[in-house]
Parts: sequence; C-alpha cells; structure tokens
Amino acid sequence: MRKRAFWLGLFLLPLAARLCHWNVIWVEEGYPLAAAREMLRGKALYRDIWFDKPPLFPAAYLLWGAQTGVLLRVAGAAFSLLAAWCAARTARRFWGEDEAPWAAALTAFFLTFDTPAAVMALTPDLLTVPLHFAAVGLAAGGLPLWAGVCAGLAFCINVKGLVILAACLLWQWRKLPLVTAGFLMPVAVCAAWLAMTGALGDFWQQVWVWGAAYSRDTMITYPWFVFARRTANWTGFHAALLAGVLVASWKEEDWRWAAWLVLSLAGVFLGMRFFPRYYFHLLPVMVLLAARGFSLLPKKWAAVAALLLVIPLVRFGPRYVSVARGEPFLDLAMFESSREAADALRKDAKPGDTLLVWGYRPELFPLSGLPAGTRYLDSQPLSGVIADRHLLDSKATFPELAKRNREALLAAPRPVWIADGLGPYNPRLDVRVVMPEMMSAYTLAAELPGYRLFRRQ
Repeated sequence: MRKRAFWLGLFLLPLAARLCHWNVIWVEEGYPLAAAREMLRGKALYRDIWFDKPPLFPAAYLLWGAQTGVLLRVAGAAFSLLAAWCAARTARRFWGEDEAPWAAALTAFFLTFDTPAAVMALTPDLLTVPLHFAAVGLAAGGLPLWAGVCAGLAFCINVKGLVILAACLLWQWRKLPLVTAGFLMPVAVCAAWLAMTGALGDFWQQVWVWGAAYSRDTMITYPWFVFARRTANWTGFHAALLAGVLVASWKEEDWRWAAWLVLSLAGVFLGMRFFPRYYFHLLPVMVLLAARGFSLLPKKWAAVAALLLVIPLVRFGPRYVSVARGEPFLDLAMFESSREAADALRKDAKPGDTLLVWGYRPELFPLSGLPAGTRYLDSQPLSGVIADRHLLDSKATFPELAKRNREALLAAPRPVWIADGLGPYNPRLDVRVVMPEMMSAYTLAAELPGYRLFRRQ
C-alpha cells in the first residue's frame, strides 16, 4: 500500500504542477506540436516540413495526437513518472532497494522544480532522460544489446545520444559490437522511414548541416568561462544532489562514475549555449550518485540533507501558482501576443486558409488551428538568422541557404495568411524587408502587439 501511495504521489506532484500551465503552449513545445500536426495532415517530415531536430522528437507528440491543453500536461506528468521509474530500476541494479526510492523521488522532484523548462516542454534534452537512465542501467546489468537500443532511440531524439552511447561503453566496452548493433537498430528504422518518404537528403541538410553551423555560430564570446559559471550556479542550485554525491564519493571507488560525469558535462557543453535545459544531460548521473549518498546516511542526516531541496522548491513553486492565477509573467508576454493573434486569425480566416509564421513563433499554429501554407514553421530557414539572436540582430548564419529557400518559396503556392511576429521587434527582419517580392501580393489585415497579420489579396 505504501509503495502504491509513493508512486501515486510521484505522478500527482508533476501533474499538479503541469496543470497550472494547462492553457499555455510554450514555444519549445509549439515547434514539435506544429510539426506533428502537419504530419497528421499527411505531410512528410523534412521533405514537406522544415525541421531541424531528429525525427523522434516531433513523433513523440503523435502519441497523444499532438493535442494541447490538459492532455498535453497529463502526457508530461506521465513522462516524469516514466523517468522516475527508470531511475529507480537503474539504482536498484547498481545497489539495491534502499537507493531506488531516493532515485525515483529525486528525479520526479527535479523534473518539476529543476528549471522552468522542466514543466514547459518535452524538449529533446528532456526526452532523453529516461533513456539515459535505462541505457546505462542495462549496460551495467549485462544487457549490451538493449543498452545500445536505448542509446539509439535517444540519438533519434537528440544527437547528444552519442554521449549516452559512450556512457554505455564504460560498462560494456568488451561488448562493443553488441552495443553498436543495438544502437544501429532504431537508427536504421528511422533511416528507412525517411528513405521511404524521400526525406533523407532533407534530413541531412536540416538536422546535421544546419545543426553543425548552429553549434559553431555561438553568441557566447568566452564559452569556457560561461560554461564554468553556469555549471557552478547549477551545482549550487542542486545543493541537495551535491550533498548526496559527496557522500557517495567516499564509498564509490569505481572510476566509471567519474568518467560518466565527465561525459555528461560534455553533453552540456556541446552546442555552446548552456541553456538550462542542456543540464538535463547531467541529471541522471547526479541523481543516481545522490540516491546512493542519501541511502548511506543515517535517516536523521538524510532528512537534514533533503532540506536543501527547499532551494529549488521556493524558487519555482510560487511561479506555478502565479501562472495558474493568470498573473502577469514576463516569460509569457510573447505567448499572450500569440494568443491574441490566434484569436484574430480564427475570427477572420475561412475554411482552407493557410498560414506562414514569420519569426520563431510556432505556437501560433496550434493556437490558431490553421495549417502551414509552406514547408516552413518559422522564418529561420528563410532569413538565415537563427532564433537565439533574431529579435535583436540580423546577422545571417546561412545566407546562401536562406536565399535558395526564399527562391523556392516564391515558386510555390502562397499561403493565405502571413503572421509577422518578428518585424515588430526587429524592423531589419520585417517580412516586408526580407521578402518584398512576395509581400507585394499581401495587404496588412491587422496590427496587434507583437504581430502584423497580412492577408493575400
């Protein structure tokens, strides 16, 4: 009975937090939602939908029909429970029953109060967390083939799945062929799927070529310094995990734990942006070591160390309440403007109308319900300016590729509506400036905070 109550609590806590956001679509989930909805309309990913992330990321949203609202938040809570279960199974494999509940509880807690991204969206970095736990646990349990399968699935969600593969090899390097075979199985299935839809070439261009250039063109001048500072901040914020890790380090003499920690830090460093969501790659190894440390402490001292969890609880707990009450929240300012633009589109659009969103505002697609009128879900492939800077800067990372994409767009059927959610913030990237030839066929239908809506004449 107590065990059932424990696991029910691990589901209800994330569910309650996520339901505070049931009527919000965060931009990080708007992107895969828009892609998944286009896939449900019969379009092929990469061939008909420009998408710069691996294929299982938007495919995950198909599991609940790419629906928003309560269903999306229940899916997020179920995902958190799955990650907690994988953490418990892995901790049990390494040590025993005492560590398992600690690992599950810490995982559920930090997938709720770790960063705002923990509740905002199922991003590639977050989606790999249960697979990370499972892959290393299976490797340590002597199941190299299945460990490789989990790493391969992670790779089909996030290219940093290669880091998980390397972590598996720490325990199964003698079984390299089996681990590699398992890794290649889901990769081959995804490749066959893309080949059948004629999307392999587009996949290479959008995910690998685009992704490599995105990683190189970082806006951070001194990445090592920023990495050290943000990692120190993350460690301080996760003082409860650090306390458990320090205790475990006295007992765990296996060098592979230190190597796994270094690999996880490499996963954070790749991409050289150091966004909070990147640190989800560090969470599995830290949670497992912390669970070991807490189980080694006397119960009184473990309870004292657990009080450090108050730091993230106080930091993010009140935010859920304020969002649920509809109080003004800076992070939701652009979403509110998207919701207003979606209301205007739903009011004036006719059946069969299509939409092009200019800027990185993909949440407008599920909010408005309008299908994409082009293969582009945002303006990055058309302006060449990546979204981490295009509100303030107009430096193009992909000028030649963007030029080819604009030429292709001019030769294709035009969308009925163009929603410019970038021009009001950065006039240099106004859609009328970047694509004057196309905009000659459109008239301004509405001007709203953060948006200009154009309709085809």
